Amino acid sequence: MDFIDYYSVLGLAKGASEEDIKKAYRKLARKLHPDLNPNDAEANKKFQQLNEAHAILSDPEKRKKYDQYGKDWEHAEQFEQARHQQRRQTSTPGDGGDYDFSEGFGGADFSDFLSSMFGQEGGPRAGRRETKFRGQDYEAELHLSLRDAYTTRKQSLTVGGKTIGITIKAGVENGQKIKLSGYGAPGVNGGPNGDLYITFIIADDLRYKRKGNDLYVTETIDLYTALLGGEKIVETLDGKVKVTVKPETQNGTKIRLKGKGFPVYKQEGMFGDLYVEWQVALPTNLTEEQKDLFRKASTL
Repeated sequence: MDFIDYYSVLGLAKGASEEDIKKAYRKLARKLHPDLNPNDAEANKKFQQLNEAHAILSDPEKRKKYDQYGKDWEHAEQFEQARHQQRRQTSTPGDGGDYDFSEGFGGADFSDFLSSMFGQEGGPRAGRRETKFRGQDYEAELHLSLRDAYTTRKQSLTVGGKTIGITIKAGVENGQKIKLSGYGAPGVNGGPNGDLYITFIIADDLRYKRKGNDLYVTETIDLYTALLGGEKIVETLDGKVKVTVKPETQNGTKIRLKGKGFPVYKQEGMFGDLYVEWQVALPTNLTEEQKDLFRKASTL
């Protein structure tokens, strides 16, 4: 698996602060977001790597492991288990075993340490029964627009240097997390792979506001339609619908369009509702004749 330098992905040095990491991520995310680069495979790949880098470096515990173990940071827990096992197996009192844990690896590669520790041919533990360790779990973020989350779609993301294709069910919510079993880091000595946890980040939409499975939108109607009634074409995520406006509709009046909201996650054919709030626009640039009509109406 190719090693990804997460600091380089963000354009930062290793000692970057949490605020530097946050600012660099936001800047690059706006530049590389798939919505702005719909047909750019390279930009999409970089965006996935950016999400992976942010997920690791913004987490203090994961960043600590990454800084300490480099490309083998996913196996940090396995190393700790191996270290304790090594100490228990030490036969000579006061002897630290084959490795001096108090001074790190002394320049040795952690992968070489794992190989020798678990009995690879030629290593100091050759012939000993190998211990299986479960692989590290991965965590990733997947950014979607509200319209992306409205329909079931296939999408790929790169985690741990591997590109994974997944099917995203319609109706996922912002902050929702799913688990893909076995898609984490590989196990050691035949141990099971870790799991992959994906958190969905749904961007705010300029037109619609989402609350659960319901959507909210504001539509403008003119004063005459509000007073006399009429019809208004309202655009929904499922297409345009013709809505009747009742006479004498007040500014701020809300109506419900049943079943025109957001799809319910993993419930085929189930939808929330769309709530439309009428905003009455007052006329401007009235002629004197029109003003006179309003003056007469005000005295009735």
